[in-house]
Order: sequence, then C-alpha cells, then structure tokens
Amino acid sequence: MQETLSMDKLAKLYIDEVVSRHGIPLSIVSDRDSRFMSRFWGALHQGLGTRVNLSTTYHPQTDGQSERTIQTLEDMLRSCVIDFSGSWDTHLPLVEFAYNNSYHTSLGMAPFEALYRRKCRTPVCWLEAGEKQFAGPEIVQETADKVKSIRERLKAAQDHH
Repeated sequence: MQETLSMDKLAKLYIDEVVSRHGIPLSIVSDRDSRFMSRFWGALHQGLGTRVNLSTTYHPQTDGQSERTIQTLEDMLRSCVIDFSGSWDTHLPLVEFAYNNSYHTSLGMAPFEALYRRKCRTPVCWLEAGEKQFAGPEIVQETADKVKSIRERLKAAQDHH
C-alpha cells in the first residue's frame, strides 16, 4: 500500500482485502507503524471486536509464531527478488499461492486446506516434486516452473528457521 494512503482509504482497503475474504478476525498482529497505532485504527478494531497485538522486529509482543512466519517469508521473498530480478513484484501472486499450498508443520496441512477444508484444485502438478508435468499451453508450464522455484525457496527458508 502507499505510505500516503489516508486512514479512510486504509480502512476501506482492509475491509475489501481482509474482511471480505476472511471475515472479521478475532485478533490481528500489526506492526507499530503510526497508522496502525492511531486512534482511528484502534477505534475501528474495537468496533469490529478485534484484538490488536502490536509487534516489532526485535521486540515481539506475540507468541513468536508470527515472527517466525515473517522471517520465513522475508527469506523466501529475498530469494525471489534475486531469481526474478526486475519482475519480482509480478510474481507475488505465485508466491502467495506457493505459501498457502505448502505443508506447514504447525498446522499439519497447508493453510489453504486448513481454511477451506479441502486441497487446492489446480490444472498443473504444482504440489509435489517428481509428479509428471502438465503438457499444455506455454504459460501454464512457465507458471508451474515458477511455482516450483518459489516452493524450493520456501522450503529452504523454512529449513533455515
């Protein structure tokens, strides 16, 4: 999001991107950016009934799970920046897909599966190494190759932590 985004627009973005897809959370972990510590943001979450847990990089105020997840994502994104150089930002949806459909020990399943109670359906074999590759349009194969690369980076980042 843009740093110059007004609080009203930030609240609308939050409703559009988080609440509309996942409902109102019971709690949320937030950094200590001045926008997220403002009276408006506090009042919004109080009105929604959401507990806000404030955290910083070096002084976590949560159970530590968020910090580990953030560090894993940072490591994975750093490697994607290197792999995809100038176009890394266009690959963010694939990074999100790979993360949400990768096994997480803490859940005992992929986040997608935990949320929707089913495995994600996909036209290509992105889930396990060694599965046969989809033969089809070039863009499908390119996407499958990119997701495979991202998943390898994710695994390396998870193993590191």
